[in-house]
Amino acid sequence: MKAILLVGTGGFIGSVLRYWFSAWVFRMLDKPWFPFGTLAVNVLGCFAIGFIGGVAEHRRFFDQEMRLFVFLGILGGFTTFSAFAYETTTLLCDARMLGACLNVGLQVFLGLIAVWLGGLLSRLV
Repeated sequence: MKAILLVGTGGFIGSVLRYWFSAWVFRMLDKPWFPFGTLAVNVLGCFAIGFIGGVAEHRRFFDQEMRLFVFLGILGGFTTFSAFAYETTTLLCDARMLGACLNVGLQVFLGLIAVWLGGLLSRLV
């Protein structure tokens, strides 16, 4: 139960930060033609998970509870893309090229197919 509360609380914080930051970028660029807010969130989230993850790993900075709160909660709520990028990078660093390529290909391909199928299904109901 404690883990759920840590992830949930962090997720709330991350989701609010994602909304705020993405909206800020949208306003700063005066309603851009491209989803730069989402791109900025994903890049910032990837940088944050890489940096904080590196500090946590090399300096043994976080205990398991703090990892749940920060990585799964805050950063997971901010952007799941950062988790995807971190996991793919971990596979690459472990020299598991097939796993890394499968992760990228399946996440992108199946994600796009799922959005398309969900949209198709929504028109049928």
